[in-house]
Amino acid sequence: MDLEYTIFQSNPLNNFSPISGEDGVIAMTVIKKLKDYLEKNQVRYEGGVHEPVYTSQEIAASMHVPGKELAKVVMVKADGKMVMLVLPASYRVDTKKVKKVLKCKRLGISKEKDFEELFPDCEVGAMPPFGNLYDLEVWVDQVLAEDEFIVFQAGSHVETLKIKYNDYVQLVNPKVGDFSVHL
Repeated sequence: MDLEYTIFQSNPLNNFSPISGEDGVIAMTVIKKLKDYLEKNQVRYEGGVHEPVYTSQEIAASMHVPGKELAKVVMVKADGKMVMLVLPASYRVDTKKVKKVLKCKRLGISKEKDFEELFPDCEVGAMPPFGNLYDLEVWVDQVLAEDEFIVFQAGSHVETLKIKYNDYVQLVNPKVGDFSVHL
């Protein structure tokens, strides 16, 4: 099976490199890890490069992707355990729904400083939705499960990957629940 890899820039910049700056080595490490993982599992993917942006809505706009198809990661601490939530960029976590879905008593949305060490090969806040690669429980919101494809950050603030949602499910085996509301 031939694999596809396409680099596209939605806003080309002069002298822009997806791995420039001091975090370049980190970004290259995780993108290589992800690509190797996808290729090993014979998953077709597309790669994208964009100017540095830091929110999921900015990424979706920069990549000209509907917010519903861009998968963002939100980390929560449920009864003391870190859990990865994956939901569309155009949605937000509803903590009451999350508590019900996770069947937990205590829940808090984690700050980047609370989980950055869990993702040593990623730029802070740019971790991909592959919690299985980091020994984390992963939950996907049911709204995202309706998409044919998902786009997600690939460990840096300038690179994304796009794969079929069904391939993502086969690789990650996330639990699916209703825990978000549209912005």
